[in-house]
Amino acid sequence: MGYKRSGTKKKKITNARLTFFAFTIIPVILYTVFYVISVINGVKYSFTNWDGMSADYKFIGLKNYSLLFRDKNFWNSVKNTVIYTVLLVAGVIIISLILAISLNSIKRFKTLIKSVYFVPAMIGGVTIALIWDQLFYRVVPVIGKALNIGWLSKSLLMTQKTALPAVVFVQTWQAVAIPTVIFIAGLQQIPEEQYESAMIDGATSFQRFRYITMPYLLPTVTVNLVLTIKQGFTSFDFPFALTGGGPVRSTELVGILIYNDAFKNMRFSLANAEACLLFIVVAIFSLTQLKLTSKGGND
Repeated sequence: MGYKRSGTKKKKITNARLTFFAFTIIPVILYTVFYVISVINGVKYSFTNWDGMSADYKFIGLKNYSLLFRDKNFWNSVKNTVIYTVLLVAGVIIISLILAISLNSIKRFKTLIKSVYFVPAMIGGVTIALIWDQLFYRVVPVIGKALNIGWLSKSLLMTQKTALPAVVFVQTWQAVAIPTVIFIAGLQQIPEEQYESAMIDGATSFQRFRYITMPYLLPTVTVNLVLTIKQGFTSFDFPFALTGGGPVRSTELVGILIYNDAFKNMRFSLANAEACLLFIVVAIFSLTQLKLTSKGGND
């Protein structure tokens, strides 16, 4: 009897493993074909002169990378991307933190109000960009003329000085939802006794925020910071749908430069080199996020 029970248990374990394997093999195959192989091919083509169409190409070593470091358009896109990312990070972190603190203090209709603030996260980036494009062209100038503000009397997407901040504003409007939820989760982990003790000791609201709220929120601040930095460096849909990189390349981020070099200029090998450099930057931030997250989990 004991032998039979052992055999049955072994059979159940084997069936469980087969089921697990069946459910995971398809995603693994898709990931390998559409991501791993694509990345390997991208790295390979970055060392060639492939134009994206011809079956014949030559290995040219680091020539594409050398051309990039001497290309003013590449450095312009890098500068735009860095500025874009800094503005996006500042806007998302500050606004989402303020929203999280405000929403967490609401007592009535908390779920409904949180759902309203989360709606932008469920709308596609291109859809949001098209909506705001019409607002910038039709609504904002009317407000600017009514208030007699010169720079606001025409679309913010039409001038070099205002186009990039306008695009950042639109993406920030959509991007604050998820960080806000993460901050709310962090706020709910803070013991109420900490605030009660501080209030008894006469601590002000700012002191409670500085010495209680922020120390507890540092892990979530780190996660949101890294996620938003990655989002800024890889941003494409918002600037592409709103401005296409213009006016005069003022909103041309690295992602748009890659697209233009690949599909407009037919310089696929150069675009692959740009994509590889961007991949390295994003990989660094991803590894940093994993390290910080695992460290926080161990603590």
